[in-house]
Amino acid sequence: MDGGCGASLRLNDYQAEAQKTDRAADKTLAFPLLGLFGEVGTLLSVVKKKQRDASSYIGYAPHVIEELGDVLWYFATIAERAGIRLSDIGHNVNHGLQDWSDAGDPSLRFADLQKPAEAVSLEPTKAFANTLLDLAGEVGIVLSDYQAGRITNNQAALKGRLVAVLRVLVRASDEAGVTLGEAAYGNLHKTFDRWPEKFVYPKPFDEDEKPFEQLPRSLVIDVFEREVGGKLYVFQQCNGVNTGDRLTDNALEPDD
Repeated sequence: MDGGCGASLRLNDYQAEAQKTDRAADKTLAFPLLGLFGEVGTLLSVVKKKQRDASSYIGYAPHVIEELGDVLWYFATIAERAGIRLSDIGHNVNHGLQDWSDAGDPSLRFADLQKPAEAVSLEPTKAFANTLLDLAGEVGIVLSDYQAGRITNNQAALKGRLVAVLRVLVRASDEAGVTLGEAAYGNLHKTFDRWPEKFVYPKPFDEDEKPFEQLPRSLVIDVFEREVGGKLYVFQQCNGVNTGDRLTDNALEPDD
């Protein structure tokens, strides 16, 4: 991986890193396919908000980059679970059936799939929204084929469908004025921040204080009912010490 912009990020490297944060117990294609469809829907929602209120929706560009990154994560997870390398998919993005190849260059970068940076618009084009609808349609076809069992054990058919999805995704990125490498790099940063391979906790901020000035290192919270004067109250205790006021049920109707 490169230092921070994703310009030299390779497809297979991204796939390998993204795979490390695939913690779902269900290892079928169903989970990432549903996730891919959901993230494309979220991306469409971002565009809708921009169209509805262009002047006030100032968080548009970062949202597009983040959602594209999430789309890429599920896309890479589908490929990984199916035993397909992203480079093999990317290699065929600009190829037709006559020059289709099952073996792509493993050093293929996201930047190799898109227009040169100077040719990419800094603002979303008018075609962007329609291209996202095309993207949703392609993902919907993959879902339909999966439900019908047409790609479950047919890697070649699935690869063809994924090439079609990536082809539209590249076009959408060009029209959005963002790069897939930037989106992929940002996605890795986000996912490893949320689900690191190893949790490293900072030392307690009061570690150097005297023991009686430190917060307890473990807390046991008890919540229980107790009858007082014929009425039930809820009490809370922290490490055996009452905390807060006792609570009553103020509902007019009995609802437990």
